[in-house]
Amino acid sequence: MTEVLTLDAYGSVTEPATLTMQRLLPGPIERVWTYLTESELRRKWLAAGDMELKVGAPFEFVWRNDELSDPPGTRPEGFSEEMRMQSRITELDPPRRIAFSWSRSGDVSIDLEPKGSEVLLTLVHRRLPDRSTMEMVGAGWHTHLDVLVERVSGKDPEAFWPRWSRLRAEYARRLSA
Repeated sequence: MTEVLTLDAYGSVTEPATLTMQRLLPGPIERVWTYLTESELRRKWLAAGDMELKVGAPFEFVWRNDELSDPPGTRPEGFSEEMRMQSRITELDPPRRIAFSWSRSGDVSIDLEPKGSEVLLTLVHRRLPDRSTMEMVGAGWHTHLDVLVERVSGKDPEAFWPRWSRLRAEYARRLSA
């Protein structure tokens, strides 16, 4: 029997300070893994930054969200052209799991699971400090993961900032319910 996997693109609050999201990507798992761990591929959907794939290894994320789509749309007030964050790998099981500290706003784990010719990506962001951060992070991860799906699928991503702004409003609505 063929398994049919239906995912809700929106993140869900799975514990009081934890947001979980899933996406189904074209495989194989090793290709998706490279989009998570290789700076040049990761910068096309999230943030650049070389990683030594070793538990305890520090690395820096470098976001340039204006470069994730062409055109990127108008950047919201308060966002700079570039953002940097120091992080550290906390768990590693290539090509199935990577987890890292997320400076000042918790910890992130990303698990990959083969599903036939596709790969189920499950992202869990734990220890979010407050509702406002959860809204920002929810919209951010949602947008970045959508860009990842588009990139891995060989498509050009939708304009980043208008998508993020729409999702920010939607996460504010959903999280207040």
